[in-house]
Amino acid sequence: MSFKKAVLIIFVILLIDQISKIYIKTHFVLGEETDVFNWFKIHFVENKGMAWGVQIPGQYGKLVLTLFRLIAIAGIGYWLWDGVRKQAPKILIISVALIFAGAFGNIIDSVFYGLIFEDSYGQVANIFPEAGGYGTLFHGKVVDMFSFSFFNPVFNVADSSISIGVTILILFNRKAFPRKEIKQLVDSSMEVQD
Repeated sequence: MSFKKAVLIIFVILLIDQISKIYIKTHFVLGEETDVFNWFKIHFVENKGMAWGVQIPGQYGKLVLTLFRLIAIAGIGYWLWDGVRKQAPKILIISVALIFAGAFGNIIDSVFYGLIFEDSYGQVANIFPEAGGYGTLFHGKVVDMFSFSFFNPVFNVADSSISIGVTILILFNRKAFPRKEIKQLVDSSMEVQD
């Protein structure tokens, strides 16, 4: 799979993720929810920390978390680039692209949303307010909005992308990470048949 196709996957996911988050942030008050189906709601929450709201305590906890995310995304980006360069299986490239896109989408929130949005407590937030945002660089909150009656955490498109990428790697790990010995054995048997 080419690097351009991987970047296209990332771009499309980031676009959908950011459009949905900006829409929710500029049309919903924090805590507001709308029923879509009996089992599915749009429920606007903001996450200051990691998955399920886990936070690193202390004055610099959020900064440490955001810097860790930036280092992690650099590692995932290298993994993607290296996989494409080494012509890794397509399923691996797609999975890593999904994980990268999801991680990058949530990093955008963590790094920039505090600067570009008003607070959403008791009001619908404006983007690029004259008085400035609710936070500083690296101190934004991740916007979450999808809620299922059978699944407690509220999540977003980026979270879904990460989960799908990891699930694909788990379910199809033999295709994503083929054993070299098996490949060499198959290649050897193909040569014998010729």
